[in-house]
Amino acid sequence: MSTLSTIFMLTVVLALAAINSATSDEEEEPFFEDPDSSSSVKAENTEPAESKKPVSLRGASRFLEQRARLTCDKYPKACESKGSSTRDNLCCNKKCVNVKVDKLNCGACGKRCKFSEICCNGRCINPSANKNHCGGCGNSCLEGDFCAFGMCSYSYA
Repeated sequence: MSTLSTIFMLTVVLALAAINSATSDEEEEPFFEDPDSSSSVKAENTEPAESKKPVSLRGASRFLEQRARLTCDKYPKACESKGSSTRDNLCCNKKCVNVKVDKLNCGACGKRCKFSEICCNGRCINPSANKNHCGGCGNSCLEGDFCAFGMCSYSYA
């Protein structure tokens, strides 16, 4: 039991050390600033910002690097993907969504399906009673069968 707890503590310490080394060493600005003290602080910090960065012999580490996300509202081509038409992928609320299958944006941005419905080919359908989409998109019942509870010909009684 003691070896297991020792291994666990060692992994926790190594994880914390990796996270701590990946964070920047720059000073954070205080949440509350006193207008009188801010001018004196700026006068003291006359060194260029480049000299404060830590220098590594191995180069800049990209481990856990924080980058700005590419959002489709700024980059419209971000929603284009191979194998799908551009009409299917739209930018809705800064996210690329496939409007043919997305339940929150079915057919168009902001068009939500009801709780019991799913989005099939851009239309909200009820899979528990729809004969052409029984139990899921594209699952058609045979001729003469009916859809009940998402299953074709559930009960004949």
